[in-house]
Amino acid sequence: VCIHRVRSCSSIRFIKSKYVCVFDKSALKFSHQQRLFRTSAVSCGQIVQFKLSDIGEGITEVTVKEWYIKEGDSVSQFDSICEVQSDKASVTITSRYDGIIRKLHYNLDEIACVGKPLVDIEIDASKGVAPEEDVVETPPMSHEEHTHQEIKGHKTLATPAVRRLAMENNIKLSEVVGTGKDNRILKEDILNYLAKQTGAILPPSPKAEIIPPLPKSETVPAAPKDKARKIPVPVSRPIVFSGKDKTEPITGFHKAMVKTMSAALKIPHFGYCDEIDLTQLVQLREELKPLAQIRGVKLSFMPFFIKAASLGLLQYPILNASLDESCQNVTYKASHNIGVAMDTEQGLIVPNVKNVQVCSVFEIASELNRLQSLGSAGQLGTNDLTGGTFTLSNIGTIGGTYAKPVILPPEVAIGALGKIQVLPRFNGKGEVFKAQIMNVSWSADHRIIDGATMARFSNLWKSYLENPASMLLDLK
Repeated sequence: VCIHRVRSCSSIRFIKSKYVCVFDKSALKFSHQQRLFRTSAVSCGQIVQFKLSDIGEGITEVTVKEWYIKEGDSVSQFDSICEVQSDKASVTITSRYDGIIRKLHYNLDEIACVGKPLVDIEIDASKGVAPEEDVVETPPMSHEEHTHQEIKGHKTLATPAVRRLAMENNIKLSEVVGTGKDNRILKEDILNYLAKQTGAILPPSPKAEIIPPLPKSETVPAAPKDKARKIPVPVSRPIVFSGKDKTEPITGFHKAMVKTMSAALKIPHFGYCDEIDLTQLVQLREELKPLAQIRGVKLSFMPFFIKAASLGLLQYPILNASLDESCQNVTYKASHNIGVAMDTEQGLIVPNVKNVQVCSVFEIASELNRLQSLGSAGQLGTNDLTGGTFTLSNIGTIGGTYAKPVILPPEVAIGALGKIQVLPRFNGKGEVFKAQIMNVSWSADHRIIDGATMARFSNLWKSYLENPASMLLDLK
């Protein structure tokens, strides 16, 4: 068949040919040479980007303070990966997968953004990969929070520090018997377990080596007197100063302080000062200190100051209130969450003791010990640093007598305590006696608090401290 012309339509038709044939397009088949490849599964790991989870409180970036792992290390679920610090708290990020660390995306003191990759973990591909939304977020755990660790079907209670100690010594927490509350595994349990396994305990933390004095025979001979008298005359040379200015970004707690103090400047402050005779309280504390030490608690003056303030707030609740941004509503706080300003290496932080109105002096002292130990280690959590309703700042531990404290929004009052001094005072008979005197400086929000209210509160607080026995009548 000779085809002279082809016209395309819904079907292919051959025209002007000896035979006219009609072919449907579907009838046409084109044979292509195909080459098939058979693939076989290769046992290789799959890289998962472990992203920084949302820490909450509107935090978008944190500073990487410490890595607990390095590239090439094997990690399991709930193992600590790193410690990060925001402008509000320090938290520990834990692993969600079993695998091998392949890449660390940040160096120490670098800024990590929420939602961005933190580390790359190589996991076993045969076990499957969780969906992306499960890979992105892993809830961080504060150092002070006790966390559960799922091991062989049962939950083991331990802190991140204990888990890290167990990991460094290749100890499975499921094999350790916890002696803490609710069978919580303590550091001592890990050390005792290690002693049973190896017959020894972990070496104590290294201390500064004390170098004994050299024997008399090895001491450097003193210079002769005639040579010692010859004082060389220094040659006058031009002073060359090679120092350079250094610029650092404001991060961490310093960044939070900038934000808080900027908001505090919008509050009209007024001050009120007075002095307190703590002679009886000093004697009472000396009597109670040994009893507190037996219970394992260090008893300072601060628990008495905090409890006396709480008793005063019961009579003057306006000082334990907050004012909304529009200055239209006042909220009276039911809980007395009294903050204590602390000076740390990370900057000024103000953790607070929760529900002081239902706590004893001993319970307040115990909570203060916990907050101070965590604050010095930079491990305070968000719960410890938020929710305050009233603040006391003890500047006397550093020095000074009077201060002008700045209110921490949304609070409406703050007190600064000076150092305790031994000063001469007169008694009712006109006789001079030695008194333990402390000065206090109050600042209050003048929009809702007047000077008379602040003075009455201060007088009531003063009476409790100058006569500690009177606190017994109002303690609950």
